Amino acid sequence: MRRLTLRTRLTLIYGGLFLVAGMVLLGLTYLLLSQSLPEGETISYRGSEAENGAIPPAQVGETFIAGSADLRNDALTYLLTQGGIALMVVAVAAIALGWLVAGRLLAPLGRITDTARRIATAPAADRGLHERIALEGPHDELRQLADTFDTMLERLDHAFDGQRRFVANASHELRTPLTLNRSLVEVAMHRSTASEDVQRLGEVLLDVNARQERLINGLLLLARSETELTNRTPVDLGDVVDHVCRQVAPEAATAGVTVTAAASSTIIDGDPVLLERLVQNLVENGVRHNLPDGGRVRVETGTGDGWARLVVTNTGPVVPPYEIPALFEPFHRVREERSRGETPGVGLGLSIVRAVARAHHGQATAVPGADGGLTVTVTMPVPGGVPSGRPDTG
Repeated sequence: MRRLTLRTRLTLIYGGLFLVAGMVLLGLTYLLLSQSLPEGETISYRGSEAENGAIPPAQVGETFIAGSADLRNDALTYLLTQGGIALMVVAVAAIALGWLVAGRLLAPLGRITDTARRIATAPAADRGLHERIALEGPHDELRQLADTFDTMLERLDHAFDGQRRFVANASHELRTPLTLNRSLVEVAMHRSTASEDVQRLGEVLLDVNARQERLINGLLLLARSETELTNRTPVDLGDVVDHVCRQVAPEAATAGVTVTAAASSTIIDGDPVLLERLVQNLVENGVRHNLPDGGRVRVETGTGDGWARLVVTNTGPVVPPYEIPALFEPFHRVREERSRGETPGVGLGLSIVRAVARAHHGQATAVPGADGGLTVTVTMPVPGGVPSGRPDTG
C-alpha cells in the first residue's frame, strides 16, 4: 500500500483543522443565537383594539416584537443550513490553498531529496559528490538542513579525492624503486661470473618484481579510471575488440583457448586507453580462467536503446552466484586460482573494468554460466543517444 506524501498529509491536517474550527464556530454561533431569541407566542395588539380603548393610551403605538416558536426554529434551521454550506465551500478553498502553501514550503525539501537521490543512484559511491544544493532563502530549518548536507558532501568529496591522490602518488613513487630493482637483478644475472643459483634466484626475483609492477600499474589505472573524464573522443569499440583479440591470440593459443570476436562498429565517447584496458582485462580474464583444454572466449559488441554493449563470454570452472559481487572488488581472485597457487594477476582486472565503465557513465555486470564460466556485460551510453531506462544486461 502506497503511503500518502508529506504534502498530502499536511494538506489534510490543515483542511481537517480548519473544518473542525469552522464547526466549533458554527456551533457557538448557533448556541448564542438560540439563547438570544425569546421563546413563547407573539404578543401583538391590533389597531381596532387601540381605537376601541382596549389598550391603555400610554401603550398606543408600542410594538412588542417577540419571535414565536416557529419563527425561532426557522431562524436556527436557516443558520445551520446556510452556515454549513458556507463552511463546506470555505473548507474546500482552504484545502486547495493548503495544498499550494504546503507545496511551496516543501519545495526546498524536494530539492534536497532530488540531490540526494542523484548522488545515491550514481554508478559509483563517489560520483556526484561535487554536487551542492546551495539552497537560498531564509535561514530556517530547511536551509540549515541543506547547508549541513552540503558540508557533509564537501567533506566526503575531499575524502575520496584524497584517497585517490594517495593511491596515485604512492603507486607512482613505487614504480621507481621497482624499476631500479629489476635493473640490478638483470645486471647480476647476466654477469659472466653468475652461478646457476644466482640466475635461478634472479628469475624468481624478476617474477616477483614483475608482479609488483603489474600491481602498481593496476592501481594507477584504477585511480585514473575512478576520476571524472574531462577529455572524451569518439572510439569505435569494435576496432578496440579486434585489436585486443589479435594481441591476446598468442597467449590464448598457448592456453588452448579459442577466442572469437563478433564485433560490429560501436561508437562511444570516451578515453581510448581506458577502453582498451577494459576490453583487454575482460579477454585476458576469459583466457586465463578457462578450461585446461578446448576453452572458448566470445567477444561481442552492439548497440540498442541508446546503449553500447560489450559482452564477453567464456567457458571455465563453475563460479557460484554468491561470489559474483566479490569478483568486482579489488584484490579478489577466484578460489580455483588460489587453490592452485597460480598468480597470473593481482586481482584488479574486473575492478578496473567496473571503474572504467562507471567513468563512462555505464556499468558492468556478470552472470555465471550454467556449465561454468562467466558472461560479463558492459553497457555505456552512445553519443547523442537517449538511453531508454536502465541498460539491458541480460
